[in-house]
Amino acid sequence: MEYKRVLVFGTFDIFHKGHESFLRQARKHGEYLIVVVARDKTVWNVKGRLPRNKEEDRLKGIKKSELADRIILGNLRDKYEVIKKVKPDAICLGYDQAAFVDKLEEKLLAFGMGDVKIKRLKAYRPEVFKSSKLQKKNLEL
Repeated sequence: MEYKRVLVFGTFDIFHKGHESFLRQARKHGEYLIVVVARDKTVWNVKGRLPRNKEEDRLKGIKKSELADRIILGNLRDKYEVIKKVKPDAICLGYDQAAFVDKLEEKLLAFGMGDVKIKRLKAYRPEVFKSSKLQKKNLEL
């Protein structure tokens, strides 16, 4: 373990083995894993569609996995508020995570948190375990 507090973000719409791998990888980077679940409204703004599962259900799915020490919903007004509040030692990103990450280093510097490490984690069988593919497959059944 490299750090104390590790922070991850995601929609986690259909909790699957790829998400499980993501959380397990993130956990290896620290002692305390905090998961931020995207709000329904944020998913709508970013992806142009609502998630299949409501934010409270997605939160419960992660809780049930017992892979996180703390699970919270994102902030609707300020997407970076949780970073300022939690003060993580590291932020782990999914292999394909794009929302709110392009200026993450700049934001961290602006918050006086330039020492926060950003780690991009590996994909786990993305040809199978990717929410959009699983949703499409489910719709075709």
